[in-house]
Amino acid sequence: MNLKTIAIASAVGSLLALGAGTASAGDEAKEKCAGVAEAGKNDCANAKHACAGQAKTDKAADEWKFVPKGECEKMGGKIVAAEKKAM
Repeated sequence: MNLKTIAIASAVGSLLALGAGTASAGDEAKEKCAGVAEAGKNDCANAKHACAGQAKTDKAADEWKFVPKGECEKMGGKIVAAEKKAM
């Protein structure tokens, strides 16, 4: 192995280790919370648009974002019920 190969292998290994560490940090329980998203910081679509980050106003009742479980109502929001999939 030459120095270039070792450097590339080290960089790839570091990236893989970094990715594994951040994945576990996001594993906490979350819930959909409506009415707490700031303008441009919603997490997903609603009846007015099809993508995250498109909320036009702060704390609109139909805009939602994921928050840690148990925090939604403390923030003044309303929990969005999970959609049931048709079989």
